[in-house]
Amino acid sequence: MADHIHPFRIANFRAYWASRLSMTLAQYAMIIIIGWQTYNIARETMSPPEAAARLGMIGLLQFIPLFVLTPVVGWVADRLDRRNIGRATVSLQTLCAATLAFFTWHGAMTLPILFTVAVLLGVARAFSGPAFSALAPNLVPKEVLPHAIALSSISWQVGMIIGPSIGGYAYAISPAAAYIASTVLFAAALIAVSLIGPVPRTFAPSRAHPLRQIAEGLAYVWQNKLVLGAITLDLFAVLLAGATALFPVYARDILHVGSRGLSMLAAAPAAGAAATAIVFSFRPLKSNVGPKMLVAVFVFGCSQIVFGLSHWLPLSLGALFVSGCADMFSVYIRQSLIQLHTPDDKRGRVSAVSQLTISASNELGEAESGFLASLFSAPFAVVAGGLGAITVTLLWTWLFPSIRNARTFDPPETLHDPSTRLETVS
Repeated sequence: MADHIHPFRIANFRAYWASRLSMTLAQYAMIIIIGWQTYNIARETMSPPEAAARLGMIGLLQFIPLFVLTPVVGWVADRLDRRNIGRATVSLQTLCAATLAFFTWHGAMTLPILFTVAVLLGVARAFSGPAFSALAPNLVPKEVLPHAIALSSISWQVGMIIGPSIGGYAYAISPAAAYIASTVLFAAALIAVSLIGPVPRTFAPSRAHPLRQIAEGLAYVWQNKLVLGAITLDLFAVLLAGATALFPVYARDILHVGSRGLSMLAAAPAAGAAATAIVFSFRPLKSNVGPKMLVAVFVFGCSQIVFGLSHWLPLSLGALFVSGCADMFSVYIRQSLIQLHTPDDKRGRVSAVSQLTISASNELGEAESGFLASLFSAPFAVVAGGLGAITVTLLWTWLFPSIRNARTFDPPETLHDPSTRLETVS
């Protein structure tokens, strides 16, 4: 009967979903304004290519903590209470938002302040990503996990849609208002994650040295070719096609639509992703999951090319909407495969590796796009990234036959390690 249980009937999942939604709203309301302020402050004294390079710095500074901390945060998520990690990281993000609100309110915002906060946000996300990702499978029966992942993705994508709008329109009223709104939303997320009650956890024997446990997580990813292929496909495809960092350039200097148009650009791919996630929440994908993921990444690359060449706002929004649909399609399949094909006692470490690749593809991809745009142009960077994503998809179809041969999400029966023990963390 477990497959008839809707995830929202589980109190812990409802609290988790609410915290994820509120946190994502806050993050994207804040991040879009960080980029906008960075570009505009830089443009006061710099040319567009030089200012675009400063946008690349924002992405790079968020990625560095994730890269350095990835081996540690995965082990932490497997050994400590994942709920407490979530509470601590949301608290840090609340402090970051309040700090930005304070300096913006007093008209004292500078690039060093924005860069410092970017680093702190990278630290918070380094710890929160594996903890939240590994927590979700502990909240629902495994039979409904793909359904729960779709619902969790909805909270994330809805946050990505509404968050930039909150940030953009609040900034138009008062620059500090965007950060104040983020502070309030982070506080709500902290309350929600604090409501998550006792959850079951699977623990591996702790006799091994922490460094060996970290190495075991990395070795598992390397040995499981389906997990490795799914993770690295996202890494290289989105790393090359990181157009989001250049939205401020398009909004100000190419499409000439200002901060409100910037909000529309940021919301368009999230709207496509949310629409796809909603469909999956009612009709979960069940067949030919690997080939469909490859097709989705191919479509993602094509849509990036269209956006890069567009000088007309409706076409740009349409291309970004399609890219969001394709990206959500890929994310849904990838996350389901990774979570269901990884033992619970290793999910924190595997999620940390997955997060590193996601961060590399997002933050490092944004840095790559910003620096490439500074050398050539924003359209060149976006189009080249789209072509790169298409190339990667074709290569991965050949290099990882386990992906193209994956027909369902079902993991092998030998996945569970008999040496582990199931406990409930109160």
